[in-house]
Amino acid sequence: MGKAQKYVLLGDATYPLQDWILKPYQEDENLTQRQLQFNYRLKRAHSVIENAFLRLKARWQILLKCDDCSLELLPTLVLACCILHNICEAHDNPFNEEWLESTEPTELPKPCQPAPAAMEDSQAEQVRELMCQYFESCGEG
Repeated sequence: MGKAQKYVLLGDATYPLQDWILKPYQEDENLTQRQLQFNYRLKRAHSVIENAFLRLKARWQILLKCDDCSLELLPTLVLACCILHNICEAHDNPFNEEWLESTEPTELPKPCQPAPAAMEDSQAEQVRELMCQYFESCGEG
């Protein structure tokens, strides 16, 4: 992209735009084709992440009820589940789709209102614009 970038997290419209949180452009009739393409790609990437976390929670259902372990143990427990999950996925260990059924009711509600504009970082728009240019240069996908 011509400029070194830090890692970023992907967020949705409810998050404030920060130089470390990418969020889509606000959907309206004034979006350019390039901005629409950016939003599309961001949503695709976000859905891959959500699916990965859903599979992680389904395979390691202890993550759904971490309220019965100490806070000091929690980071180690989550890390262990992530490592074991990645090993299972890398070795094509069968994933039982029925496991997904038990993850649905525990989904936590998400905020539905966009973050206030005052919380947004004015420099972050440069990062989003660079990503937008990068996605445009990659072509369809």
